[in-house]
Amino acid sequence: MSIDFKGSHYPKDVILHAVFFYVRYAVSYRDLEEIMAERGVQVDHATLNRWVVKYSPDIAKAAQAKKQATAGSWRMDETYIKVKGKWMYLYRAVDKYGKTLDFMLSKRRDKAAARRFFKRAIKANGVPQRIVIDKSGANLAGLLRINVGLKFSRTHHRIDILRVKYLNNIVEQDHRFIKKITRPTLGFKAFYSAAATLAGIEVAHMIRKKQFQSNFASPFETFASLAA
Repeated sequence: MSIDFKGSHYPKDVILHAVFFYVRYAVSYRDLEEIMAERGVQVDHATLNRWVVKYSPDIAKAAQAKKQATAGSWRMDETYIKVKGKWMYLYRAVDKYGKTLDFMLSKRRDKAAARRFFKRAIKANGVPQRIVIDKSGANLAGLLRINVGLKFSRTHHRIDILRVKYLNNIVEQDHRFIKKITRPTLGFKAFYSAAATLAGIEVAHMIRKKQFQSNFASPFETFASLAA
């Protein structure tokens, strides 16, 4: 299902260019306002913010559905994101090759949040063979709860849980791109806008990692195709 751009005062291509530029490069909204003006598009930074928050989640949903298959060995970790002056937690998982599996912003870092993230990632990617986590007791407890549910399912599948730090280096290093892009924001003002913006940033990172089958000439064209 294509994303609806009806009612906008600007062409779809202009909106998508602005959204992609913001989620792909480390710029502020005021910087982007100047960049758009240099290209002949007069749009204020507040409108640019609304575009990113409005369209990024739908583009991320399309990306999750259209991304290439991922491996059955996962690496999971959290990184910190500041929202309204408080640190919150961005749960992220990649496969053993570094391909993005899923992500979720959470106000808390506990068993319930970990379980919610694992359920979400499994729903989108299927049940993995193994998951590598850090020393967090909350992540272990959440994953053990997932295994209990799987034990009583039709498949009787069980996920192997590994807690080997060097194997998790790949996801810890993958956080760097997300942190680089969010740095100019100096923290988000609201949870919803943070989650929406991070969804767009994750899609841009997935494109950078070539997770979509595409004959398009540029990363932007791949991004725009997800909104088609």
